[in-house]
Amino acid sequence: MWTYQHQSFIVHQLPVLRDNYIYIIQDRHSSVACVVDPALAAPVIKACSQLKITPTHILNTHHHWDHTDGNEELVQTYQCEVVANQDDASRIPHISQPIAVNSALTLGHLNIQSIEVYGHTLGHIAFVIDDALFCGDTLFGGGCGRLFEGSFAQMWSSLQKLAELPNETRFYCAHEYTLPNLRFARDMDKDNAALKQRIKRDTQTRMKQQPTIPSTIGLEKKTNPFLRPLNPRFVDKYNQENNTTFNALQVFTHLRERKNTW
Repeated sequence: MWTYQHQSFIVHQLPVLRDNYIYIIQDRHSSVACVVDPALAAPVIKACSQLKITPTHILNTHHHWDHTDGNEELVQTYQCEVVANQDDASRIPHISQPIAVNSALTLGHLNIQSIEVYGHTLGHIAFVIDDALFCGDTLFGGGCGRLFEGSFAQMWSSLQKLAELPNETRFYCAHEYTLPNLRFARDMDKDNAALKQRIKRDTQTRMKQQPTIPSTIGLEKKTNPFLRPLNPRFVDKYNQENNTTFNALQVFTHLRERKNTW
């Protein structure tokens, strides 16, 4: 378990399964504690016992099993509320507090904003709390989620929304995929000095068995190939190298399709 300090809350990061992360958000000023995307209940119960906290809420970003399978046992154990997109009510177990996308929610002293980030699924939302983003499977370190239900245009729109957050925003995604993603990024963006530096640093981090997540929005805009189409110079260079005349959405689409078979 790793712990990160924010001004009004603490984030505890739990590694589970092969590469998933579960997060526990602990309000500094109340008894509110939110579990984000519990793939399993047992690691959360163990961590909460160690931390001497009681989960009051579960925040689900989307319906996939490796984000929701812990809901039932946690609800039974702690009688916590499950917060999720109201449009996913039929697909996420034990929703008790359905919310609209792009809406605000206050839990204790946590001011939570939900953002519609459809693409990976239709129903996927992200949660922003102050300078922290919990984005499920939309944005990864050096990558983005596969499109299982949404369109390329929806995913590109979702990524643009996240890129508009302040550069210093720390984002907590649900998987440790960074190094494989950066290997793909290196092939797509060979002359990117910031990317080369990141690959070196994140490789050393993983060799120490430490997480590369959280990352920051600013770093992703410099090094993540799926945000690089925000930069017109990258789009121009990509078109030159691929003999294409793509706009930013088309470059993103081409990159995502290439990643699917890379």
